[in-house]
Amino acid sequence: MDPLAPLINALHAEGRLRVWSLVITIFGDLVQHRGGQVSTARLRALLGRVGVEQGALRTALSRLGSDGWVTSERMGRTSQYRLSAHGLARFAPATTRIYAPPREGPVTQWAAIMTLTGSGAQSVRICPADEVDEAGDCRVVGELTTVSDRFRSAMLDPAHRASLAALALDLRALDKPVIAPLDAAAARLLLIHRWRRIVLRFPDLAVELLPKDAPLRDPRAAVARAYAALTPLAEAWLDSEIGGQKPMPKATIDADNRFRASRKA
Repeated sequence: MDPLAPLINALHAEGRLRVWSLVITIFGDLVQHRGGQVSTARLRALLGRVGVEQGALRTALSRLGSDGWVTSERMGRTSQYRLSAHGLARFAPATTRIYAPPREGPVTQWAAIMTLTGSGAQSVRICPADEVDEAGDCRVVGELTTVSDRFRSAMLDPAHRASLAALALDLRALDKPVIAPLDAAAARLLLIHRWRRIVLRFPDLAVELLPKDAPLRDPRAAVARAYAALTPLAEAWLDSEIGGQKPMPKATIDADNRFRASRKA
């Protein structure tokens, strides 16, 4: 049985596939730290492994070019693609959020940020004090003494819960070791593609605020473990020749260090 079948089936079961979004994930996870340029031959091999047809890839690359996300250069019988200046500017902030490391210990200081909307209503956000990224209209910092089950359940809305449940299924499928370099690269692509959509759509909730029946107790830590297991073989695939194309350039940033930078508790 194809070891990636559960992940690939889940990807295609979500409705019309946005191939252009998969390509952006490839740039972020498998290209930018390897010189920032990728051939159509390597894109075809990787996306073909997850069930994307060549025609769909051509359409996606054309759209990304028209929208100013990528530029291309013809080299021999293939084209090389890289993110444009516009694409890089849009891309960098998301990368920081996607690969932020898991928290190493319990949160000791919390912040409650209250913000007034245009109508004068209040919105309140609670998060670890060292993760505050907005000024708000009022901020309170201190200990968190009480969190009811009702409050925890309200923190994880149905869409967020469903996304984490799908991630949990992907991670369960990756419990079995992946032994082929292309399979590892494809699995890492699918893992980060799902994780990227979760991170950019939903708040990164601290473990202490998740309900007891959350699909994953610590989603970021679980993704980090799976990523570390896939990375050696995935990077080996980038070191290989594909369709007569040379290996990718040596890494400028060690992929092993993603999710690992120190972070205060």
